[in-house]
Amino acid sequence: MESLKNNYSKYFERIKSNWDTIAKPLDSLGKLETLVAKLGAIQGTEHPSCLKKCLVVLCSDNGIVEEGISQSDQSVTRICAENIAAKKTTVGIMAAQVACDVITYDVGINHSAKIPNVIDRKIRCGTRNFLKEPAMTKEEIEVALSLGRVIVSELKNKKYELICVGEMGIGNTTTSAAIAASLLKVDGKITAGRGSGLSNTGLEKKVSVINEAIKKYDLYNKGPLEILQTVGGFDLAVMTGIYLAAKEYSMPVVLDGVISVTAALVAERIEKGTVDYLIPSHISREPVGKLLCDELKLSPILDAHMALGEGTGAVLLLGLLRTAIEVYERSIPFSESNVEQYTRFK
Repeated sequence: MESLKNNYSKYFERIKSNWDTIAKPLDSLGKLETLVAKLGAIQGTEHPSCLKKCLVVLCSDNGIVEEGISQSDQSVTRICAENIAAKKTTVGIMAAQVACDVITYDVGINHSAKIPNVIDRKIRCGTRNFLKEPAMTKEEIEVALSLGRVIVSELKNKKYELICVGEMGIGNTTTSAAIAASLLKVDGKITAGRGSGLSNTGLEKKVSVINEAIKKYDLYNKGPLEILQTVGGFDLAVMTGIYLAAKEYSMPVVLDGVISVTAALVAERIEKGTVDYLIPSHISREPVGKLLCDELKLSPILDAHMALGEGTGAVLLLGLLRTAIEVYERSIPFSESNVEQYTRFK
């Protein structure tokens, strides 16, 4: 484990030093320089690459929708999953612009028939209503975490260099808000947002459901896995497994919005240092987005007031990332520019 950490640090510092040799003011590309350095550190190279990349969209249903915390019913998850797989939605259009493959998984949609172009890895037809009973069993959590590892392994074998994550699941802003409130030990009103468009009454109901669950299960005093099992969703659980596998497979994973960052906090609480292998993309407009990034010490580049999901923020980052890599690799160095290299003062 120590050698892995040292290897990560070695490549990160080498790339940061290489940036200093490029004929431009020191640190003048700001977060983009750190982004390239982090990608290289994860991949274990001074020449990071994101040529072969994919977006993994995890689709599942959440039993908590029974409590009226969403405008839509569970049938929408299946419809949206099919449209995402057919590349008809926003993220499909975005992904096409940056040559990013879209791979859609059913990890818990409440629908028994096979969905066209969606990979069937269903754990169960949706989670349970966590206000009545825990959302998942211990066995289901283990399956979900294992599935995340399997997905990373399969994509690594297919020579993907980078994975973006996205999700689709009616009710998952409630599950993520419940997890975030439990891990951060704050009231549900701090973490709950309007999701896809709740009224004031709907938002009050959402907050009430979260706080009632925290009290019922004493979640402020529970560990991350138990919190995930109790009020989480299959999408969040599989994401957590993907993140935990990222270090093992030296696979950079680009986060999306608040759902994926919530899962990142779960993974980091399970295994410290997991966040080193995760790349933030944007700050969600959901109220807990910035709070989660601050807790994880992540500094997203984009702040576009987005809250669409599906992996849109993650895919949007890819164009910037590719451009930053090209600048890093192709810019003229001071040694060839007839300009004296800038000195970095401590």
